[in-house]
Amino acid sequence: MIAGILSFVIWYLLTGDLSTATERLVTVLVIACPHALGLAIPLVVSRSTSLASSQGLLVRNRLALEQANKIDTLALDKTGTLTEGNFTINEYTNDDILQKAASIEQYSKHPLARSIVSLAKQKQLQLWKASNVQNVAGSGIQGRINGHVIGVFSAKYLQEKGFKIDLAKFNQAATTSFIVEDEKVIGHISQGDKIRPESKQMVTGLKELGLSPVMLTGDGRIAAASVADNIGINDFHYQLLPADKENIIAQYQKDNKKVAMVGDGINDAPSLTRADLGIAIGAGTDIAIDSADVILIKSNPLDIINFFKLAKASSRKMTENLWWGAGYNLFAIPLAAGLLAPIGIVLSPAAGAILMALSTVIVSINALTLKKLTT
Repeated sequence: MIAGILSFVIWYLLTGDLSTATERLVTVLVIACPHALGLAIPLVVSRSTSLASSQGLLVRNRLALEQANKIDTLALDKTGTLTEGNFTINEYTNDDILQKAASIEQYSKHPLARSIVSLAKQKQLQLWKASNVQNVAGSGIQGRINGHVIGVFSAKYLQEKGFKIDLAKFNQAATTSFIVEDEKVIGHISQGDKIRPESKQMVTGLKELGLSPVMLTGDGRIAAASVADNIGINDFHYQLLPADKENIIAQYQKDNKKVAMVGDGINDAPSLTRADLGIAIGAGTDIAIDSADVILIKSNPLDIINFFKLAKASSRKMTENLWWGAGYNLFAIPLAAGLLAPIGIVLSPAAGAILMALSTVIVSINALTLKKLTT
C-alpha cells in the first residue's frame, strides 16, 4: 500500500497525468497481492502430511511438522516401543500361582498381563471371575477372587508398601511380577521381552540427526540397562510410574530442552501430553493414540527417523517458499512502480497480474518438489 501510494504521488508530480499515476498505483497493488505468501506454508504442510500418510505416519497436529525441528531430546518408552511388547514367561512358581494371576490379569490390557493370560489358556487353566478389580497405575492390578484379595504387583510397589523381597533370588534381566494373596506374597512370574530389530538402527539415526535419545521404563535397573546397552542409549531411567515419566520430561523442559515422547500404553498418555511433541505407536492403546500429535501406523521405530527427516525437509521448503513469496515482491514491486521507466521498461496492470500469478505457480511447484524420505 505504501509503495503504491508513493508511486502514485511521484508519477503524478513528475507527469501531472492522473491516468499514468493511477496505472502505476494499480500495477503495484496487483503485483503486491500476497497470494504466494498466503500459500507458501499451507501448500508445504499439505504436501508433507500427504507424504507422511504414504509412509505410515498419521500427522494429527499439523504444527507437529514445525515443532519437530525444535526437538533436541527424544524420550522413548521401552516396552512396545524399543521392544516388541510380546512378553514370554521364563519362570513362574507353579500352575496354581499362574491361575490366580491370570484370573486377575484378564481384566488388564498391559502386555505383561496378556502373556500371563495366554499361557494360562494354553495350559487350559480355568480363569475365575473377579470382583472389585482395581488397577494401580504403573504398578499392578488387584481384585477379589473366591473370597480372597489377589494382586499382581511390581517389586518396587511392594517394597514401598513394606514387603520384604530379596530381588537377588530372581532373574535381574527379566521383568518379575509378584502375586499377593491377602497381604502375603505367594509367588512370582518372570517374563522377558525381545528388542525390536529396528531399535538399534533407529537410535543411531536419531544421534545422526542431532537428537539425544532417552529411555524410560518401569522395569528394574538391570533389565533397563541391558536393553539400553544393546541399542546404544546412554541416558535411561528405570522403575518409573506414569507420573515419574511425566516429571522427567518436565525436568528436561525446565533445563530448556525441547522434548518429544514416543510411547504406546495407557501409562504413557500423561508423558505424551506433557512433551512438546507426542508420538504414539499405532499398535498402542487408544488413550495413548488420542494423546499424541503423530501416530506411527506401522509401529515401526524407523518411521520416527522418517518423520524427523520429513519435518526438516518441510521446514526447508517453507523457508524457500517464503523467500520466493517475499523476495519475488522485493524485485517485482519496484519494477511495477516504474523504476526502470527511464530505460523504457514499464509494466502494465495486465503484465503485473501475470507476474503475480506466476509467483503463486512458483511456490506451488516448489512445494510439490518435496519428496518422500525413507530410512
